[in-house]
Amino acid sequence: MADAVLTVDEVPRYIAGRAVLRELVDPGTLTVSEIGDGNLNLVFVCADGAGGSLVLKQALPYVRLVGPDWPMTEERATREAAALRAHSALSDNVCRLIDFDPERYVLALEDLSDHEVFRTRLNAEGPHEGVAERLGEYVADVAFGTSFLALGEEEFRLRAAAAANPELCAITEDLIFTEPYLGAQRNSVRPAVEPVLAGLQADSDWVEAAMAMKHRFLTAGESLIHGDLHTGSVFVRGSGTQLSVKTFDAEFACYGPVGFDLGMMWANMFFAGARAAALGRQARAEGLYRTVESSWDTFAARMWQLWPRRRSPEKYPDSFLSGWLRVILQDGFGFAGCEAARRTIGLAKVSDLESLDDDAYTAAATAMLQLGRALLVDRMTMTFDRLLHPHLSGASAAL
Repeated sequence: MADAVLTVDEVPRYIAGRAVLRELVDPGTLTVSEIGDGNLNLVFVCADGAGGSLVLKQALPYVRLVGPDWPMTEERATREAAALRAHSALSDNVCRLIDFDPERYVLALEDLSDHEVFRTRLNAEGPHEGVAERLGEYVADVAFGTSFLALGEEEFRLRAAAAANPELCAITEDLIFTEPYLGAQRNSVRPAVEPVLAGLQADSDWVEAAMAMKHRFLTAGESLIHGDLHTGSVFVRGSGTQLSVKTFDAEFACYGPVGFDLGMMWANMFFAGARAAALGRQARAEGLYRTVESSWDTFAARMWQLWPRRRSPEKYPDSFLSGWLRVILQDGFGFAGCEAARRTIGLAKVSDLESLDDDAYTAAATAMLQLGRALLVDRMTMTFDRLLHPHLSGASAAL
């Protein structure tokens, strides 16, 4: 694979060799910039003299964040391409796949350079209204459209088997569900938060709850989930009626519990809120926290809107969806608690916290760990009133 790794100099020749790409951009006038700042892949923005552009993303045979010492299958690119195709067929809120090269594991994607990463916008205190709600709708479209309700049972099982993603799921299982709770060399927090972490790791209820969520992730293959739906995996542009929201980086996609995508997104909105609160922007923080409930409302409403399209209504009465939504909500709370811990303690932290000075970091990190515990341990009885209104419960006191 080393001799097949793309470079800035080679990208024009590569594009010239693929008909579908050279029809979109002119290799002779191409400007190429490497922007791969993620954890796993090479990413190049390619723009020609006439204004045509696209993005190339190549899977490396290792985790880029760590290097060759952490080998990783390039087949993740094949799974990402399949997930993008499936999700794009169901939602407009997905980065469009233009081409996939299965020999060199290169995805050609629409250029979203006119967008910005949602986390970057949030850290800069930019507008957030409508984004989480749009993501709630996206999760619902994908959840229903890739479930047995829409596909039928036999097709559902075939697709679930084809979407198996064991290597990437193993990363999720280690980093989100194991290491923060049981300890690992990759864990770290700043000194002032170490006593909080030590107390949590000695808390058997917290650890037990995390293991229960790991079991859910391993065994509940409900739909083709994104698998890594945080604010760094979402592009945004504009606001209000001009708002554009596009999810990307779906290489962790697998058949899993629907609440996982919601929980990842919710925890990252809480991180944005905890950052705002630590910086004294309380009104902004409260607005960010409220997006968790409003995104759920959008998700649930969309699921009910899609419900009449189910393949076998005689098999699945309305009470089935009511019960499934209760389970998804409980899962969402629990998975949000896991993400709150992972992004504070484990590998691949978030700039929402890490860019803060020590005092603000301590306040925000402590709040996220305490909130994460409440979300995990109390997930079966948690409500949005308890979560978002401290006078009703201690669950959100840290916020």
